[in-house]
Amino acid sequence: MRRPKNIGRAELEILQYVQEHPPVTVREVADHFAQTKGHVRTTILNVMERLRKKGYLSRKKMNGVFHYQPRLPKAELLGSLVREFIERTLGGSVSPFLAYLVREAKLTEEELRELKQLVRDLEQEENS
Repeated sequence: MRRPKNIGRAELEILQYVQEHPPVTVREVADHFAQTKGHVRTTILNVMERLRKKGYLSRKKMNGVFHYQPRLPKAELLGSLVREFIERTLGGSVSPFLAYLVREAKLTEEELRELKQLVRDLEQEENS
């Protein structure tokens, strides 16, 4: 998947579920979302097929049933989604995103350490 395609909220929820439970069948996803959101199987099938056509999911037939799994590792997927958000929604500027992280996000100490390390790495890169 070179350039991520737009992804809606329902698609993202289903993609996250598949990301956490691979490989998974439509029935397994549908059962989960029927209990938690009241969605029906055909809705889940349609969304999963859209995700597959967009390149987010792959499927493989095992014992006559399709099993879906993410095409990218979670970190790579999240990176591409954040990149798409910054490009599409923020016009490529990371400043509003960083301002949100600093002012409004409730970061854990570990997340704050990671963020500081990323800034140090960026500064070191610029000085090289």
